[in-house]
Amino acid sequence: MTTTGPVHGTWEPAPAARWEDAFLSGNGRHGALVFGDPNDDRVIVTHHTLVRPNGGEHARPPRLAAELADIQDRLLAGDLKAAEGFTDGRPLQWVQPFHPAFQTRVRRTPAGGTDGYRRSVDFTTGEVTATTADRTSQVFVSRADDVIVQRISTTADLDISLDHRLPGAPQALGVGHGALRTPEGALLALRARYPGSDRAYTGVTLVAVTGGTTELVPPGVRVTGVSTVLLLTRVRRHTGELDVAAEARELRELLADERSYGRSYDTLLARHLDTHRAAYTRVTLDLAAAPAERALSGSELLQQPAKAALLERLFAAGRYHLLSASGLNPPRLTGLWTGDWDTAWSGAFTNDANVNLQTASAAAAALPEVSAACAALVQRQLGDWRENARAVFGARGAVAPAHSDGESGLSYHFSREYPLHLWTAGADWLLKPLVDHDEIRGERDPRTAAALAEVAAFYEDFLTRTDADGHLVVVPSYSPENRPADASWGAINAAMDLSAARHALRTAADYHPGPDADRWRALADRLPPHRVNADGALAEWAWPGLDDTYDHRHLSHLYGVWPLDEITPYDTPELAAAAHRALELRGAENDSAHGHLHHALIAARLRDGDRVAAALGQVLDGDFFHASLMSAHYPNRNVYNADAAHTLPAVLIEALVQSTPDRLVLLPALPAALAQGRLHGIRTRFGAELDLSWTPDGAQAVLKPSRTLRIDLWTSSGVQPLDLVAGEDHVLSPGAW
Repeated sequence: MTTTGPVHGTWEPAPAARWEDAFLSGNGRHGALVFGDPNDDRVIVTHHTLVRPNGGEHARPPRLAAELADIQDRLLAGDLKAAEGFTDGRPLQWVQPFHPAFQTRVRRTPAGGTDGYRRSVDFTTGEVTATTADRTSQVFVSRADDVIVQRISTTADLDISLDHRLPGAPQALGVGHGALRTPEGALLALRARYPGSDRAYTGVTLVAVTGGTTELVPPGVRVTGVSTVLLLTRVRRHTGELDVAAEARELRELLADERSYGRSYDTLLARHLDTHRAAYTRVTLDLAAAPAERALSGSELLQQPAKAALLERLFAAGRYHLLSASGLNPPRLTGLWTGDWDTAWSGAFTNDANVNLQTASAAAAALPEVSAACAALVQRQLGDWRENARAVFGARGAVAPAHSDGESGLSYHFSREYPLHLWTAGADWLLKPLVDHDEIRGERDPRTAAALAEVAAFYEDFLTRTDADGHLVVVPSYSPENRPADASWGAINAAMDLSAARHALRTAADYHPGPDADRWRALADRLPPHRVNADGALAEWAWPGLDDTYDHRHLSHLYGVWPLDEITPYDTPELAAAAHRALELRGAENDSAHGHLHHALIAARLRDGDRVAAALGQVLDGDFFHASLMSAHYPNRNVYNADAAHTLPAVLIEALVQSTPDRLVLLPALPAALAQGRLHGIRTRFGAELDLSWTPDGAQAVLKPSRTLRIDLWTSSGVQPLDLVAGEDHVLSPGAW
């Protein structure tokens, strides 16, 4: 890896002793956690579809629509605990938990030395490599062929097996192994049936050997006199039986040259790079870090949190991991990876903050692959969203759940303290990145248009109550995952619900000109304004008498600031000042990474670089990152979680560049520590690509617009109009600022 520019990878001088430190590869479907031990090389295999049946697969949303009017009456009459009874009395049901499949194990017999050991991951290729003086192992997960590929070059004998014994694996898991000699070498299979379920998953590994002989040693295989071994691995979740022979035929078809299966690795890698490398290299961040810092291993660099090289590498790693986790689905709480069956919070798609924070950079950081993964999840679950609207609210349209396992989009995970079935803002938040993506490309996706129309239809049916001033009232209303200081969790007019309803209705109207648009805009106009409380802060609940609870990890009430553009220093300065006061008063509660970085994103929108730096500092100084550069939920690397890893690039981008369809803001919240740098390849919501460079003496930006339009340019010097012409580069020199 070169040190003359940002390092697009990371390395360690020792194998991973913990699965959390394993280097990661993925294609948005399959994931791989690579330990890199030359004497016991383990690769944990994951897949987005691997969720353990726990009853959630049969759960339905509560059928409460008949009781809605009564609960609304009681809440509006002042019974601020009324919503606690808006339930069918069920116990808390978690969504099906995400889990690993198994690990491939390649043991060297006898064990050899580790002279010259180094393991690394190359973000530009997705390859994880571990080398010693006499052995090389390379692993990647192909985006083109949906297979985990590993090549091992050695002269040592190897024992190869599939091992399901990972932390937390159920004792009653029904596991069967198979091993079969093939012309290429051998085929290994592992089938695991979930306890008390007709559902199972099966992994298949083709072992192709060049320059050695293969002996079946059930449940694995021994390879002697080795030159090169190629492993091709897939896993599938299924009901009934899986046709293993058909899986094996598909894997054999991937072998390019029967005389040297090592060449098949190169062929497969080349196909993979056509998509992976093109996506990864679109955007880069260079903070002019010292070459000596860039040369450090990841674990060494993490011990120097103030160094620019650490932010460079975390930015690169964040985009790499986000891309690698996104395909069939966007990232889960753990991205696409886990080495433990007891995944915290079920490893769910948590829609009331975490998914949205993790994918926050997708549009600006030129990762339409991530936006496509978000769209795929929405489209698969839209029917379930309709059932949520009907069952809970008796309404047409769509309501997204707060938690999902990826199979079901039904709202069944809720309790008294977390009445998540009352939350109506989720669909707007999940659709917002898709709207941003449409703005960047200048074309509206009809699937996004249809989903927005469904959300608008829900609000038409749900928003029927009014206050004394004739404003519509959102009742019941929920601000994740907080409660008023003087009331229960289910309340009235949460700021997030108001912002989401306004945004969804107006955006749906933009996508659907005509009578529906007029009706939806009129409905949005009848929603009440935000409230500023006695502390001068934007209130979390706009309903009078509901007092704020400030010490909380979520910042749902500032949804209008980020990710929306409802409250800005440019258009609504008084509300922006109230939002800033709300941010000042907000505590960190349990010190979760997502809370700190959510804080930073909002601070960036409010042009507060010092607060951005402080929030980033909480994460960088708090030991949140593993040697893999994947992150933890809490300080001291407690609870494996992708929030910090995937969100950090968005924070840095928002501090440097912000855009709307008619506005560009340059260096709005530059932390003092980022004295100079270059950000290349950013996409703007008015359809231009942007390169930005800056030093203490000034800055320069180059805009490459795809359409002709006028925008407002905001810099430290103020605002000026900027005319852009499609296909013509526009250079903004320091003097123009």
